Amino acid sequence: MKKIGIIHGMERSFPEAFVERINKKGLRDIHAEPVVIDKVEQGVGDGYAVIVDRISQDVPFYRAYLKNAALSGTAVLNNPFWWSADEKFFNNALALKIGVAVPKTVILPSHERPPDTQESSFSNLAFPLGWDKIFDYIGWPAYMKPHAGGGWKSVYKLHHADDFFHAYRETAQLVMLLQEEIVFDDYFRCYCLGGKYVRIMQYEPRNPHHLRYVVNKGPASEKLLKKVHDDVLALNHALGYDFNTVEMAVRDGVPYAIDFCNPAPDAEVRSVGEENFEWVVEHAAKMAIERAQQQRSGENNLTWGTFVTDAVASFLKHHPQPTEKKNTRPKAAKK
Repeated sequence: MKKIGIIHGMERSFPEAFVERINKKGLRDIHAEPVVIDKVEQGVGDGYAVIVDRISQDVPFYRAYLKNAALSGTAVLNNPFWWSADEKFFNNALALKIGVAVPKTVILPSHERPPDTQESSFSNLAFPLGWDKIFDYIGWPAYMKPHAGGGWKSVYKLHHADDFFHAYRETAQLVMLLQEEIVFDDYFRCYCLGGKYVRIMQYEPRNPHHLRYVVNKGPASEKLLKKVHDDVLALNHALGYDFNTVEMAVRDGVPYAIDFCNPAPDAEVRSVGEENFEWVVEHAAKMAIERAQQQRSGENNLTWGTFVTDAVASFLKHHPQPTEKKNTRPKAAKK
C-alpha cells in the first residue's frame, strides 16, 4: 500500500476534498490521508510515497521534516530544497533566458542593514545607488515588492521618487524588487499541476480577494491562450514546480509573467469558485496518484527543473567522473 499525505495550515476545503477524491477512486494499492507528525528522527521517513505540501513556506519545522522525508524516498510536492533556494528576482531572470516576457525589474539592497553586519560589510555596494538611472529604466508608476514573499504583503504602487523613498524606508530589512507597471488588457491566473495540467482562468487582481475570479469579459483568442499555456509550461518545467500558479498580464497582445513563485497557491473554494475548485481537486489527485505509482522506495523522487538538470548534465559532460578501476592483479597460482 502506497500512502499519499497532505500537510496544510488553516485551509480545509482543498485538503479534505483532495484526500476524499483519492480514496473514492477505490485504488487498492493507494490511500490518502492528512499527515500527522510526531517524532522526527534524522534519516528516517514516515513511509509516505507522496506528500503534498501546502504550508512549509510559513513553517520552517515542516520544511525540515519534508526534506528529511525526501531523503527517505518521499516525493514531496513541491520540492522543498528548490523552494528553499527560490526567489522572485531569479525567477524573472530565468524567464528571460527561456523566452518568457516579464516586466522590467531591478533588485534593491535592504534599506536597513541585516543583523550582525556593519557598514564595512557593504564595501562592494555603490553608495548612493544610481537612483536616477534606476527610475529612468523602470518608469512611473512602478511596483515595489519583496524579492521573496507572497500574499500581497509589503507591495507598494509608487508614482514618483518621493513615493518610492517614503515606502523604501518602511521596508526595513526586506530585500525589494522595483518593477515596471504593466497596464493590461487581459489578466490570467493559471494553475499548473504535474508539469502538464494547465487551467487558464480569467482574473481581476484589482477586485476584492473573493471577487477576483469573477470577470465579465468575453473569451480570449485561441492564439493568446496558446501562448499563455506554452509560457506557463515553460516556466514550470524550468523551475521544477509540481503545484504552482502563474499570473499573466497581457499588454498589446503580449503576456507578461507577473507572479509565478507560488508554492501553495490559493485553492479555497470560496475564492476560486466551484468550477475551478473541482478542476484543481481532480487534477491534484491525478498528479499525486501518478507520482505515487512512479515512486521508487529509497531513491530521490523529487522534481528538479531543467535549470538544475541541464546544469548537472552540462557539468558531467565537461567534467567526466573517474571510474573505479578494476583489480587487474594476476590471481595467485594454485598450489
